[in-house]
Amino acid sequence: MPATRYTVSDVMTQTAVAIGREASYKEIVELMHQWKVSALPVLEGEGRVVGVVSEADLLPKEEFRKEDPRLPEQLEEASKAVGVLAEELMSSPAVTVHPDATITEAARIMARKRVKRLPVVNGLGLLEGVVSRSDLLKVFLRPDEEIEDEVRNGVLAELAPPVRIDCTVEEGVVTLKGDLHNRALAPLIARAVRAVEGVVDVRMDLGHAIGTSA
Repeated sequence: MPATRYTVSDVMTQTAVAIGREASYKEIVELMHQWKVSALPVLEGEGRVVGVVSEADLLPKEEFRKEDPRLPEQLEEASKAVGVLAEELMSSPAVTVHPDATITEAARIMARKRVKRLPVVNGLGLLEGVVSRSDLLKVFLRPDEEIEDEVRNGVLAELAPPVRIDCTVEEGVVTLKGDLHNRALAPLIARAVRAVEGVVDVRMDLGHAIGTSA
């Protein structure tokens, strides 16, 4: 049995708060405060995501409060400080993710683009939900018993030839003990176990093959 792969659709928030191009600055701030979110997708038409307004897009208004952001030397850096509508403030094109993307893929996009939330869009670019950093962490709420069952029946049971390895899981930390005569299998086993969703760490004591945390 292959290891479970959670996708964005498993953890995303389907009821997403969004705004149109004509949403005002104050309306955006009020919605962020009301729903306790740091960014809002901007939609047009039947729900196609055309941009995202984040807290970072709103801050220039405060940053340049005592200055004129329209001065030539500041124009490029502070262009958003004079914006009053979503279409003037948003970052476009929006950084999005598809619902069938894995949790790992979504986490990499967030890290690479330095964003906290991603609109989830279908093949037509229509909004289906929003996934946040906290949503991605939900996989670590899996019960230890569920993780142990997947490691036993989805990783160890697939080894050929079969090996005698005992598996225990506590607070998401998987501990493997037993005899492993083929040293080359140790890092492969560690990698396969670590790929199981919800695993926090892998600790191995497999005879003489490996005796440290993997």
